[in-house]
Amino acid sequence: MAVPKRKTSKSRRNKRRSHIKFMSKNIIEDKKSGEYRLPHHVDLKTGFYKGRQIFKPKD
Repeated sequence: MAVPKRKTSKSRRNKRRSHIKFMSKNIIEDKKSGEYRLPHHVDLKTGFYKGRQIFKPKD
């Protein structure tokens, strides 16, 4: 069984985990409605995607 010879310091442990972090979502403001949405996604309030009506929104 593998057992570490010395205790791993906090500094060394945190260096190893430096790339593990919370990434925020890239939220953009819609040009027509002013609502916030994710890029490359259909606007659920209006039903538009790339300037075309994809579906009719529910009232």
